[in-house]
Amino acid sequence: MISVQPYYKVERVVTPLEQQTVTHYRTLQLYESKIVSAYREFPLSEVYDLSFKRIGDNPGHGVLYLHAKQGVFPYMVEKDPANFINEFMKLMKKSAPGKGSGFL
Repeated sequence: MISVQPYYKVERVVTPLEQQTVTHYRTLQLYESKIVSAYREFPLSEVYDLSFKRIGDNPGHGVLYLHAKQGVFPYMVEKDPANFINEFMKLMKKSAPGKGSGFL
């Protein structure tokens, strides 16, 4: 494993008696050939880019977007994903030497 990025998913659970908000903490894991989330696996050959949009005043809080062949997948983060994105970029440059970044 090369890098790990924590993310979270907020779920609202409604029962006949109450409404609860449940936060699930998970991780994105970057490997030499794939990125793995709690329920998906993305081969790096099908990942075009990673981007981050900050939300609010906290510099690390925002949405990490994974741009893949299957679509764009948002992941809510509380920790700045710069290291995770940088490690991804290094892998992409290593896998396509002389061709630029390989992104759209």
